[in-house]
Amino acid sequence: MASKVRTEKVAAVADVRSRVAATPTAVVTEYRGLTVAQIQELRRQLRAAGADYKVFKNTLVRRAVDGTAVEPLAAFLEGPTAIAFVSGDVSAVAKALRDFARGVPALVVKGGVLNGQALSGRDLAALADLPSRDVLLARLAGLIASPLTTMAGLLKAAPQGLAYGLAALIDQRGGAPAGPAAETAAPAGVEEAAPSAGDDAGAPATPEAPVAEGGTDGAEAAAEGASAE
Repeated sequence: MASKVRTEKVAAVADVRSRVAATPTAVVTEYRGLTVAQIQELRRQLRAAGADYKVFKNTLVRRAVDGTAVEPLAAFLEGPTAIAFVSGDVSAVAKALRDFARGVPALVVKGGVLNGQALSGRDLAALADLPSRDVLLARLAGLIASPLTTMAGLLKAAPQGLAYGLAALIDQRGGAPAGPAAETAAPAGVEEAAPSAGDDAGAPATPEAPVAEGGTDGAEAAAEGASAE
């Protein structure tokens, strides 16, 4: 009989040590006054929050945590003790314990350790008021994405605004030149007169003599007047 008890104690200590090795975060509660059914329901809710809840003897837990990262846990080992070993979000576990204790005041959250650092009952109450890890990550992602979206919009709008500004400047100055040949081109809106079909291209125009009445050439009329004298 004694050997059986000893074997059970050794197994319990090994169980606690294996849990401590898996996670440096745990919460100690006192379950005095809770029924078996209530403990089972609490265990189910904590499992959903990411914690394994189990009843242990204080002497065995003290022996198991001695010299480990969760040694500060020993300060809370008084009275009937059940420990929630947290593998998920500690704030979600603290929230589940707080909500359950509201309906079952016999449950007392005494304290715990977070990554080896001692947590008081007040610390755990503050953690219970925090949003869950998933909510915090979603908010962080939103804060990061918002400036990036704004910057992307600005970068997209900047070339468009520059293009609109250049177009307005070009229109204001009469349009953009087509190339080097445009320097000698006629001003916009002015067309060159095309030569008539009967004229030689490039030949200077010869002024025509005035025609007198009756069809007589002006020069001939002047000659006839001279000879009559």
